[in-house]
Amino acid sequence: MTQPGKQALEQSMVFDGAPISHYYRPRTIPNLCVSLKQWRILHAVIDCGGFAEAAKFLHLSQSAISYTIAKLQEQLGVQLLKIEGRKAILTTEGHALLERSRHVLKEAIELETFAKTMEQGWAGEVRLVVDHHFPTRLLMGSLRKFSLLSKGAAHVKLSILAAPQPEELLRKQVADLVIGERVPLGFLGEPLVEVEHVPVAHPDHPLLRMGRELTAADLARFIQIDVGHADESDRGDKGGPDYVRWSMNSLDAVVQAVQEGLGYAWLPAHRIQSWLDEESLVRLPLAGCREYKTVLYLIHSRPWSANPATNRLVEILRGAADGDTDEPGTDADREILSQSYSCH
Repeated sequence: MTQPGKQALEQSMVFDGAPISHYYRPRTIPNLCVSLKQWRILHAVIDCGGFAEAAKFLHLSQSAISYTIAKLQEQLGVQLLKIEGRKAILTTEGHALLERSRHVLKEAIELETFAKTMEQGWAGEVRLVVDHHFPTRLLMGSLRKFSLLSKGAAHVKLSILAAPQPEELLRKQVADLVIGERVPLGFLGEPLVEVEHVPVAHPDHPLLRMGRELTAADLARFIQIDVGHADESDRGDKGGPDYVRWSMNSLDAVVQAVQEGLGYAWLPAHRIQSWLDEESLVRLPLAGCREYKTVLYLIHSRPWSANPATNRLVEILRGAADGDTDEPGTDADREILSQSYSCH
């Protein structure tokens, strides 16, 4: 190839200043013989239970449904359905292609959704699920900043839950962002904050009347009260293998139970500081000071299709965790905040 020809080819592989891989040049993409609409009709036939039911659901004629399925099988060269009585049954090949096509259709829907959110800027909804141990000060400070910057154009649906519920909602893809103790398989998470847990009891609890540093054997003699479904194996040495645990569904319930003298508990220090200050809860003196810390991770549900509002909230949460709770990180953000606080 001549030098001018080579330069022309190199220029054709650059779009808006960014190089484009030769694997994605238009002439190398094969023509697709099957449309997303055809796959959608196949899904309707299977999910609705037949051709007539699919026609009603899609507001099409039954003949249009039948023709589309027949054409789809012809184009693929594979029999997808076989008729048994009045029912259409998937073949083995049909099963395999149906499952893969569901993923293709789902990706196409997410692509269109993402394209729509790109033009919305801040507009949109962020579904945020937060582990109940996440510091309230950081959470509310982040939401306040998000509200000021978005000027009400974006909104957050917040759920504060005990483990393992945040992870379960992440797997079900009903959350955009999750702050939780565990990063499920197949997801990416980044460490956000470290939470210190301390052992506490009522001032009159027998553990505090021992008048010495406590051992694991001492703790094992009394009831430990915990929140939700916390896994004891993740929490370090908190009393030995034979200890008795009661689980409750909220931190407030645990605190009240401990204040009633029902048992002791390991609780996040930042959540119980007021009770420690007023001495309605007292920190247990453990031998060797064996407190423990947990890491909470910031986890994206679908980072490749996150809307701009979700990405901005991620930036704000990162800044809050790094100690930047007062000022946004960019000049544009500072300008928006200054406008929000100005008098009119």
